Amino acid sequence: MDYSIRRVKKEDLDRVVEVEALCFPPEEAAGRESIRQRIDQFPESFLVAELSDGTIIGFINGCVTNGNTICDEMFEKADFHNPDGAYQSVFGLDVIKEWRGRGVAAVLMKRFIEEAGKKGRKGMILTCKDRLIHYYEKFGYRNMGVSGSVHGGAVWYDMRLDFIDTGK
Repeated sequence: MDYSIRRVKKEDLDRVVEVEALCFPPEEAAGRESIRQRIDQFPESFLVAELSDGTIIGFINGCVTNGNTICDEMFEKADFHNPDGAYQSVFGLDVIKEWRGRGVAAVLMKRFIEEAGKKGRKGMILTCKDRLIHYYEKFGYRNMGVSGSVHGGAVWYDMRLDFIDTGK
């Protein structure tokens, strides 16, 4: 592997904002303030892929919640995060164009799933566009149908990955 995975740090803000802008259209990309809040509120749920020279090439993040679907307000308000919640959400899985197709996103997702399992979560939740449903199904996510989310004016699908019942 030409990169390593680590938790986000406050000093990563500028590059993470840049990567987000490269990976999502403006109407869907999280803004600087939203990303800053995520780094401040739930750094334990925010991983970056970093080259040996310190360049961040991708990341995955999302709050922890008791809900089993994502609502649009969660993208903008970090106070939806409940560290003791049942589900780890995925707000974004970003990898810059030059590094796509090399398994970086898969490594980030697998690590995120592994960490959520170790923390005793019931499962993982995310929303995606129809063209990515098959990708997330490879990790065990199930398509739960069209989401109530209208984030960025797009049609999203709720995806859920259930772990063994932990009693949460």
